[in-house]
Amino acid sequence: MENIKNINDRLAVAMGQVTPEQLQQATEEGFKSVLNLRSPGEEGFLSDEQQQAENAGLQYVNVPVKPDGLSDELADRVLEEIDRLPKPALIHCKSGLRSGAMALMYVATQQGMTADEAMQTGKKLGFDCDSSPQMKQFFEHYVSQHAKAS
Repeated sequence: MENIKNINDRLAVAMGQVTPEQLQQATEEGFKSVLNLRSPGEEGFLSDEQQQAENAGLQYVNVPVKPDGLSDELADRVLEEIDRLPKPALIHCKSGLRSGAMALMYVATQQGMTADEAMQTGKKLGFDCDSSPQMKQFFEHYVSQHAKAS
């Protein structure tokens, strides 16, 4: 599938809004679920994405994440959904920034990584949190507060 970054063998991030064709492709490539972090009011939001995903055989969850509405509670909810969803899971937003950050926060907190280690992992994968200082600051705060001791 195009424009997909594999975080690990259980999580991948789509670098944009997924299409019905990509949802079908995701099933063919072994994905079991989709987590959409877009808000229904966002431009380009696929209004029947849940139906399209379920028709393709994927479990679907939508947890709207607005960059200016980030909170520990919202991140906790997203990470709980990532934990709960059947793997491998495909996570997406409009550009990949929110979904990439949340996927990396999940991995970091599960593996006891520091925020800096997680940020470096993200950069190696092609995610650039520097383009969103607000997201970067929240990412560093959340990971440093929630990482499991290794």
